[in-house]
Amino acid sequence: MKGSRMLLLLVCLSVIALGVIATGPPTCPADHGGECSDSGEWKGEFFPGIPKIKYEGPSSKNPLAFKWYNAEEEILGKKMKDWMRFSIAFWHTFRGTGGDPFGAPTKYWPWEDGTNSVAMAKRRMRANFEFLEKIGVDRWCFHDKDIAPDGETLEETNKNLDEVVALAKELQGTKIRPLWGTAQLFNHPRYMHGGATSSELGVYAYSAAQVKKAMEVTHFLGGENYVFWGGREGYQSLLNTDMERELNHLARFLEASVAYKKKIGFNGTLLIEPKPQEPTKHQYDWDAATTANFLRKNGLIGEFKLNIECNHATLSGHSCHHELETARINGLLGNIDANTGDPQIGWDTDQFMTDIAEATLVMLSVIRNGGLAPGGFNFDAKLRRESTDVEDIFLAHISGMDTLARGLRSAAKLIEDGSLAELVRKRYQSFDTEIGAQIEAGKGDFETLEKLAMKWGNPRFHLLSSSTGLGLDKLTKALCQEVKHEASKRTPSTATHLDD
Repeated sequence: MKGSRMLLLLVCLSVIALGVIATGPPTCPADHGGECSDSGEWKGEFFPGIPKIKYEGPSSKNPLAFKWYNAEEEILGKKMKDWMRFSIAFWHTFRGTGGDPFGAPTKYWPWEDGTNSVAMAKRRMRANFEFLEKIGVDRWCFHDKDIAPDGETLEETNKNLDEVVALAKELQGTKIRPLWGTAQLFNHPRYMHGGATSSELGVYAYSAAQVKKAMEVTHFLGGENYVFWGGREGYQSLLNTDMERELNHLARFLEASVAYKKKIGFNGTLLIEPKPQEPTKHQYDWDAATTANFLRKNGLIGEFKLNIECNHATLSGHSCHHELETARINGLLGNIDANTGDPQIGWDTDQFMTDIAEATLVMLSVIRNGGLAPGGFNFDAKLRRESTDVEDIFLAHISGMDTLARGLRSAAKLIEDGSLAELVRKRYQSFDTEIGAQIEAGKGDFETLEKLAMKWGNPRFHLLSSSTGLGLDKLTKALCQEVKHEASKRTPSTATHLDD
């Protein structure tokens, strides 16, 4: 009898356990130290114990404080916050898992319930706006699929997105808005051959519908820009690819995007983000120069600008400074994805920029461009796999913001000093003559130049080296001295923080 009762008890316990498992994970985790509402929505803080981040100056030893970024401070006649126009990337900050091709996710934020439901999407959105308020940033960026889950149909997917976007609109208030929005046309299996360059008409149409909706919600939220990143708009092999046809399809897709932007009254800037490869073998918008040529060829040069990502620049064999200058001199510099790669790793690592010399060169381009508005700096950067504490989200962004702020200060000093501009002027001073002006005006014919070459004889190499080679040495020395001067101000704790 006792055995039968024990068996019955075990069966009952098993049924209860299965019932608990079947209900899924709780919708409101218990480790917040707060309470849940009846709807299962979290009512407490997402980042308890972390105050609003403030500027404390280079001597501060507080890791949760800015050492160099002082939002209201004026640099070259413009507030630092207006030079930077910082933005937080929703996908890395709130959807990043720490997973990589060799390992499972490592990040399990306390507000996550293990689902990809609309309710969970709303909770992430609330966490996003609490983070924005505490870090002191009033812009954010998103892919449509980051902020709301897919449904069984396109209609259901759009309904999910509308529900989450309505909450985002409410939480934004009047001060916060998206720097830009975009459609994710690379993760779902339907996009294995690309979106706008897919060989399947159905996929092309679905891509158009997704971009249409993403542009609508970006406009609804007051977004200042809209980005096209064609991660799979390219090819793996030319043997099975009609490249000319795919490029024409891409051009027609972008033309339709411009037409719809104007139809709905969206005044934001359309941005294309160049990248050479990954995940495709070759991506059609390889770098800034390739993309500029594509836009000119298809009559789109006045409709788009470029979103330059520093890590993509290095993947294409360029420095970030090179890509920024290429975009700037073509009138196409619209936005910067602020990150960097690792010179020892050959893929897109999306690290926070902590190199002050690189940041100085980046800010030189931004200053020469007159700023980035209506674009800005988006932190398309993620925590390392080993960073698993909620506080790390703040430390990483503080580090990135401080690095670019130091770059701005250093670049401003180089400009105010004037020696860099004078060095460049002297290098080209032989063209500041009557014949030089004629050449630059397109009036320097070969016959005239041949006569001058015969009259002047062979160029004297010692004069050439004095105006070019030594100039480069002086520039390098000046930049290094400025960075060393700034580094000398660092306290040991600040140095450790910025080098993490």
